[in-house]
Amino acid sequence: MRSLAILSLHTSPLAQPGAGDGGGMNVYVRELSSALAGAGVACDVYTRAWHPGLPDVVDVEPGVRVHHVAAGPPGPLDKHDLPDVVGDFTKGVLTRILDGYDAELIHANYWLSGAAGHSLKHELELPLVSTFHTLARVKADEAAEHEPDRRARTEAEVIGCSDVILASSAEEQAQLVRLYGAAPERIELVPPGVDHDLFAPGGRGAARAVLGLDTHGPLLLFVGRIQPLKGLDVAVRALHALGRPDARLAVVGGPSGPDGATELARVRGLVDELGLADRVRFVAPQPHGRLAVWYRAADVCLVPSRSESFGLVALEAAACGTPVVAAAVGGLRTLVDHGHTGFLVDGRDPSAYAAYAGEIVGNPVLAAEMSISAAARSGRYRWSITAARLRRLYADLAARSLVECR
Repeated sequence: MRSLAILSLHTSPLAQPGAGDGGGMNVYVRELSSALAGAGVACDVYTRAWHPGLPDVVDVEPGVRVHHVAAGPPGPLDKHDLPDVVGDFTKGVLTRILDGYDAELIHANYWLSGAAGHSLKHELELPLVSTFHTLARVKADEAAEHEPDRRARTEAEVIGCSDVILASSAEEQAQLVRLYGAAPERIELVPPGVDHDLFAPGGRGAARAVLGLDTHGPLLLFVGRIQPLKGLDVAVRALHALGRPDARLAVVGGPSGPDGATELARVRGLVDELGLADRVRFVAPQPHGRLAVWYRAADVCLVPSRSESFGLVALEAAACGTPVVAAAVGGLRTLVDHGHTGFLVDGRDPSAYAAYAGEIVGNPVLAAEMSISAAARSGRYRWSITAARLRRLYADLAARSLVECR
């Protein structure tokens, strides 16, 4: 197995995580491609050309190329309009593969890429591996957030024809079976990794000095795209409920999706309403390396998401030795060892987040023990391990008969 087509229609691995539609999936595609290339699998990553004038192909590193595929009108598109350009994207990818960018297997990310991958599988008679990252029926089940029916139907079709479906956690594995009727024998549990050279423990004081933070009290941290699903309002209310005037909250990320700007305005209004304007700092999306400094600077990382298939922010924070207080949903249940590396919260009560954060910042011995445990536990997750498992899986699939649509 030497060549792989990775589909990432709606967001580019070259885009800044935390801005627009760029989040954990950007990191996943970029880091996985790099690790696979290091393991001897050349990766051609296909993404929609989101801006006029982008080069057709970008050589990112040896063994990793990013292709900008024209699909629909040039320039940014609202996520809700992207389903209408799947056909153009599929044709563009097919043309490039037939023109010489050979592929032995297709790995699709997210449902939009899954739709393209489903068509390409039949056009090229190649195995299809699908990673969904989020699923419509899971969001409806966990977060009462309803996506268009077209998405759930497409996901079900792609799941029915994928030769392998990758799950990031045992929870996601169970959800695929329960909500989509996925064949258990075609689901592979392959968690993402984390770059331990970049995300590693370091001195909190030194990190705060690098960031120019003058606070000496507790620092709570929220990292992620600002949208209702991520629960930033819970983090703000948790700061208020903590009841410590010396505590601060740093919010690193930008608005995302059609409701992002409205959500940011709503949260800013909440900050003013609670009298926290001088204690909440909004920070633009940060380069990955800089993000590690923010994790080290924080006492606690809050992850109050309504739904998370994995929870890369929680893993990155843990790798930096920062305890996490997270929602007890999805993959976060696996990443956070309750009472040892952080705490899990059932429900969305900000006072529960505040109580757990207070335990950590009010007990230096507990905080130190959690920091050590979090960093140690994160060592289970490495991109090299993920790439090695997928390389073997890809090679096995290349020798099998293709799964037929059902």
